[in-house]
Amino acid sequence: MGDRHPLTWLGISGVILLVILLQWFFPVSLSVMSVCVLIMMIIPFIIRFERKRITGREIVLLAVLSAVAAVSRIPFAALPSIQPTTFVIIMTGMVFGAESGFVVGAMAALVSNLILGQGPWTPWQMLAWGLIGLAAGGLRNTRLMQTMWGRCVFGLGAGFCFGWLMNVWGLLALNNAISWKSLLAYYSLSFYFDLAHALSNVVFLLLFSRSWMNILSRFKRKYGLFAD
Repeated sequence: MGDRHPLTWLGISGVILLVILLQWFFPVSLSVMSVCVLIMMIIPFIIRFERKRITGREIVLLAVLSAVAAVSRIPFAALPSIQPTTFVIIMTGMVFGAESGFVVGAMAALVSNLILGQGPWTPWQMLAWGLIGLAAGGLRNTRLMQTMWGRCVFGLGAGFCFGWLMNVWGLLALNNAISWKSLLAYYSLSFYFDLAHALSNVVFLLLFSRSWMNILSRFKRKYGLFAD
């Protein structure tokens, strides 16, 4: 099964190349093209995860965590950028691994937008939150993530990185109006929203990260889930 991974990546690369060629000969907006490419970037992670030998309990657990991450975003919709979704995604990656973190992050965006509104920004949110879960899982055994201050630094950075990546989508929607001036203005205007997201991550991590890690780790050991 592992021998098929290069073919998967080759196929995805071919599709991305096809999208670029279509853009060259049949121009569409940059935002439409970016969404197509992002979807192609997300698919390999989903395929790789699907090919793993995961149990029914593991699937149910990830579904529950995805639902918690998605639903927890809705009550905070009136507060721009403040939500516990990123916290849940970070905890998933830290306890259950990078791929689990990516899947929960991507699904949280997709599911929550069924209520908050789907659009061409959804793949960007899926990728942004997925990468946060992936990074949290990849760094989970480092000294940084094993300390409270380290987790808070990660959460602070994750809030800004999420906003910066989403800003790319907003800029691409401008199409030919992109310039250094518009770039600076766009990122300056988003600073306070990104700061609110980053600080809310720090607050949730300070208040709940230890208890969540203990509960999820006990659950993982008890049922032998996602063995390293």
